[in-house]
Amino acid sequence: MSSTGQSTFTLRAAQEKLGLSRTVLSGLISAGFVTPSRGVRNEHRFTFQDLALLRTAYALQKSNIAPRKILASLAKLKASLPTEIPLTGLRITAVGADVAVRDGQGKLESTASGQYLMDFEVAGIGAKVSFLDRSAPVVSGPSATTYFRQGEKLESTDAAAALAAYRQSIQLDPSFADAYLNLGAMLCEAQHCEAAVSLYDSAIVACPKSALIRFNRAVALEDLGRLEDAVSSYELSLKLDPSLADAHFNIARLKERLGDSRSALRHFNAYRKLQR
Repeated sequence: MSSTGQSTFTLRAAQEKLGLSRTVLSGLISAGFVTPSRGVRNEHRFTFQDLALLRTAYALQKSNIAPRKILASLAKLKASLPTEIPLTGLRITAVGADVAVRDGQGKLESTASGQYLMDFEVAGIGAKVSFLDRSAPVVSGPSATTYFRQGEKLESTDAAAALAAYRQSIQLDPSFADAYLNLGAMLCEAQHCEAAVSLYDSAIVACPKSALIRFNRAVALEDLGRLEDAVSSYELSLKLDPSLADAHFNIARLKERLGDSRSALRHFNAYRKLQR
């Protein structure tokens, strides 16, 4: 629950409900399409509104709509969304560069224009969240992507099988960055941070341009208490992706703990600038 009493979701839960990879979600957050709150360990916490905005931003982004127009549409959409999913359900439809919201009784509120439609549904089932997306079925076969998707499905029910699936995905495609990210996150959640750091070290060789692998490696180092090494890894993630606002935020926190208040302030200011 958030401080306002709303139900909130972790990054992993948001990933499962939206059907998007960590890389895609992190990119949408870094682009400023949502500003999730922070949990007790500085992890992202998402409200229902955040999930709806993320899914809409992704749909608009896939249509090659300019970020400025996406932000404008999301601002209008956010004002129309309830804080929790209504039991009647909610349909959110992207129309051109705008967004229409229709409730379960068919009432439509829209500032939209244009002909091209991409829609999906958000429905309430008790206290749970369900996004009913019209996605193409997964093609079966021994591919890296197949094993990766198996891992995603198994994470909440069979952690050992999910870990094995991610490892198989990496074996088939050593440059599959998302598989490294998910596997490393699971290892950290199981308190195997040393193993996660070792995994990320291998991932850096296979995926040298992935800023998120450097970022997640820094998180694992931070959990191990290796704060200066974590700062260095966060800084390397920023060299690969200067728009990675969370890296500035985490560096600022660590710099404060290390007694470097001047550097901490500089990174806090960089974080605020990127958030704006």
